[in-house]
Amino acid sequence: MSSPAWPRQSRHFALFFFAYYGYIGVFSPYASLYFAHQGMSAPQIALLMSLMQVMRIFGPNLWGWVADHTQKRVLVLRITAFAAALSFCGMFFGAAFAHFFLIMVALNTFTSAQGPLSEALMLSEMKGDLTHYGRLRLWGSVGFIAAVTLSGYLLDWYGIGFMPWIALFLLAAVFAVSTGMQESAPLSLHRESPSVLKLLRRREVIAFFISTFLMIAAHASLYVFYSLYLEKIGYSKTVIGWMWSLGVVAEIVFFYYQAPFFRRFGVQTLMLASLALAVVRFAMIGWFATSLAGLLIAQILHAATFGVHHSASVATLQRWFAGPLQARGQALYTSISYGLGGSLGGLILSIFWDRFGPETVYWMAAVFALGALIAASLSYRWQPHRKAGK
Repeated sequence: MSSPAWPRQSRHFALFFFAYYGYIGVFSPYASLYFAHQGMSAPQIALLMSLMQVMRIFGPNLWGWVADHTQKRVLVLRITAFAAALSFCGMFFGAAFAHFFLIMVALNTFTSAQGPLSEALMLSEMKGDLTHYGRLRLWGSVGFIAAVTLSGYLLDWYGIGFMPWIALFLLAAVFAVSTGMQESAPLSLHRESPSVLKLLRRREVIAFFISTFLMIAAHASLYVFYSLYLEKIGYSKTVIGWMWSLGVVAEIVFFYYQAPFFRRFGVQTLMLASLALAVVRFAMIGWFATSLAGLLIAQILHAATFGVHHSASVATLQRWFAGPLQARGQALYTSISYGLGGSLGGLILSIFWDRFGPETVYWMAAVFALGALIAASLSYRWQPHRKAGK
């Protein structure tokens, strides 16, 4: 049987993911250093950086509703991309905390639309067939690792004050790519779409979102504490950098080869496997981080705990949030998982870091992942008319 055709805008999607996640790869690691350079205190920096997660709780749902309600997803994507670049220009003017706070609120309100809307557009063109999803989505990972690596060299040469110029260039590239995108074919509305609120009352949907919430809460142990943890153990910054790169490379490899895995094993089997491996991964980091071999294995498992989990989550969402609900489904996933899960997970795990020691952060992350595995198992069990493993 021949492979399905690539989406007609594949090049645009690949470039968009490369530029957008490239921006994330510059801003997330280096913005805190830039704010410190501008004279912000540690608590002020923590509050500014937390706005990236907080705005993910509200922004995606706002833009998802607008995009689905108007059926003008590309237009909304362009407007938010332009507004994000325009908002970012404020970084070059002023150095007060209140100034940066307002910039971060505006900036992250608009950038929070980019991931969900771009994925919703791509999924609409794929019409539920995820054969080529991984090989397009991997360009986001490539953009991230290329940007974080190249920016490190540029900032060593030109200083941290050069960071906003790199980030603005990538935001401008996001907008430029969006101008070449076209709206997907009009969605068939011959039958009424289910209410989002009605879907959110279904037990299998509730269990699914509980699972994704817990899984991303577990990953807050990496996004917030991993570098600090390895540095505390005694690893050099070079080794820490290589550990991050290894995880991203592992997810790129999976995204490239994911189609045959999903054909052979199915969404349910791979989802549950990714959650089980997350329990193993976080437990390994908690108990065996002093072993470089153990740490390498744990980072390679990022292919499963992020790559497999993300793709399986997107595929599962299509069972409820397809067609005219596409953007809102992706927005809910981003808000509940990365917004609420990432924010609350980081807060809860910070308490364990302070009171019980760094290792307990990863033992608790393993508990979160176990809870995610139980919730996902219930979600699949409660889904009607589904064959096991599909």
